[in-house]
Amino acid sequence: MTENLLQVAYKAIDDKRAEDIVVLNMENISLLADYFIICHGSSDRQIQAIAREVQEKAYENGFDVKRVEGFDSARWVLVDLGDVVVHVFHKDERAFYNLERLWGDAPQLDVPTAEL
Repeated sequence: MTENLLQVAYKAIDDKRAEDIVVLNMENISLLADYFIICHGSSDRQIQAIAREVQEKAYENGFDVKRVEGFDSARWVLVDLGDVVVHVFHKDERAFYNLERLWGDAPQLDVPTAEL
């Protein structure tokens, strides 16, 4: 179930041409979620489009969206899907917060973009 959600979210992000998509396995590291997906866009409009697509595809595939934060400012949008949390950054903000370094103990995963 979580792997299917991960694929749905990843594909939605990829479809909107997000840059530098990183998936972190948080299962033994954080109680917040099993997986973090981190990516960035180059404009406010693209960041909002990525976040919107993640929400729409989650709903279409029967998954709940727990909450969305930061959508209006479009600098760091967090889409909480429960077991999967998506972080969509503006390029400048991503470098500043550097979540990959902060959660450096988390293994990175390769997620195939198989057709769903």
